[in-house]
Amino acid sequence: MADIVKQLDYIFKPRSVAVIGASDNVTKWGYLVIERPLRTGYKGAIYPVNPQADTILGLPSYRSVKDIPGSVDLAVITTQASHVPSVMQQCVDKGVKGAILISAGFAEASIEGKDLEEKVMAIARSGGIRCVGPNCMGIWSAAGQLNNAFLTSPKNGEIAFISQSGTFGGYMAELASAKGYGLRMFVSIGNQGDLNVADYIEYLSYDDETKAIILYMEGVKDGRRFFNVCREALKKKPIILYKGGSSPAGSRAVMSHTAAIAGSEIVFQNVCRQLGLIRAEESFQTFEMAIALLGQPLPPGRRFAILGTGGQSVASIDACQRLGLEVPELDRRTSERLMAMLPPHAPMPKNPVDFAGSYRTAVDEANVVEILLQQDYIDGVISNVPINPAAWGHKVENASASALLAEIAAGVEKGTKQFCQLPRKYNKPIVCVRWSSEVKKDTVAEKLTEAGIPVYETPEQCARAMYALTVYAELKRANRGV
Repeated sequence: MADIVKQLDYIFKPRSVAVIGASDNVTKWGYLVIERPLRTGYKGAIYPVNPQADTILGLPSYRSVKDIPGSVDLAVITTQASHVPSVMQQCVDKGVKGAILISAGFAEASIEGKDLEEKVMAIARSGGIRCVGPNCMGIWSAAGQLNNAFLTSPKNGEIAFISQSGTFGGYMAELASAKGYGLRMFVSIGNQGDLNVADYIEYLSYDDETKAIILYMEGVKDGRRFFNVCREALKKKPIILYKGGSSPAGSRAVMSHTAAIAGSEIVFQNVCRQLGLIRAEESFQTFEMAIALLGQPLPPGRRFAILGTGGQSVASIDACQRLGLEVPELDRRTSERLMAMLPPHAPMPKNPVDFAGSYRTAVDEANVVEILLQQDYIDGVISNVPINPAAWGHKVENASASALLAEIAAGVEKGTKQFCQLPRKYNKPIVCVRWSSEVKKDTVAEKLTEAGIPVYETPEQCARAMYALTVYAELKRANRGV
């Protein structure tokens, strides 16, 4: 086992947690970081530490971490910054292995705070304690079933999210959870006084349950180590990042936020390109890209076909080409073969393919996508979600209408099943767009999602998903020397 795994397992898989600065005041962090794990299923022991209280949230409270009768894997520290050095020394004396420093007022605040932070970290190092933070907002670990960051625990999943911002990262994680995206881990890394982003990436590279890593970063403390760790981790799993502080004004803001130095945007962009890191232009794009990387095969190239309405197709093509993806014209034989499946008034399908507003079945759409995937010059397909009249909410007025809807439903089921099998059958990705806020009410969209085919709300999201798949596919081929 790598040293970093052994060290960080005490943080992300702790058998026991001491909360130093514990409180019964619901407005304080000392309350939240006890109440949340108690309510959301943490199985280990929780030890409140507060010399002024006998019990907190029904648990015995201790005057000092050294008074706790059992061993302590993890200390969560919420006291004032000025008290943290003495608290950390007590943790060293107790033999604590990991710490999460919620406390703020360190390097992000002032020169004096920076000196205080360095003092705390020196004490932690003397006892071999690895530290998250300071100036952070906690973690979620599916492996340890430990949540002290969120009101409710995220859905268990395969995405790890490392965020240099606590509140912003928390909002992103909650939005991801609302969309049904699962998390393997979330960590608010704060000032990175000890553990930095490269350490978390290295740790996650050994975790087989983590399939994709998302970063919200404002700066890198050790550029060479970050580069080397990412290069190795990317051999195992994709890394998608959004970098704060890309603009001159933003770079000024990050220094007062997490004591980070944003650095040169041009240099950072070049590093991303060299490594094969997938860069998102907007924050939540990271999750949209990750979902595609979790469920879809990597494309053999960057040439894609599009099935959809006229305007949707145009927007899809524009978005693809802005990202350097190709939308090649179909050969004559394939165009004629597809034309036979379209209504007479539809335009000759040269890519995109457009049903021209005419009624079609889910089987028709699945057949079109299958033909597109059969072509050796098409590496994947952006499609609308196969049509499902049952999602339109029509009322059944008579027996004949009921029979027709039953026949349509059978066709929808058949076409959806065929559609869901296509990515694995041809080892090429499919991503879909559905123009509706009622996606969850469409059983077809749900079945696609269950099969790993992501369903997005705009053509631009689809293009970005294909871009992420393409970038990682090219990196994997380069690593194999193909």
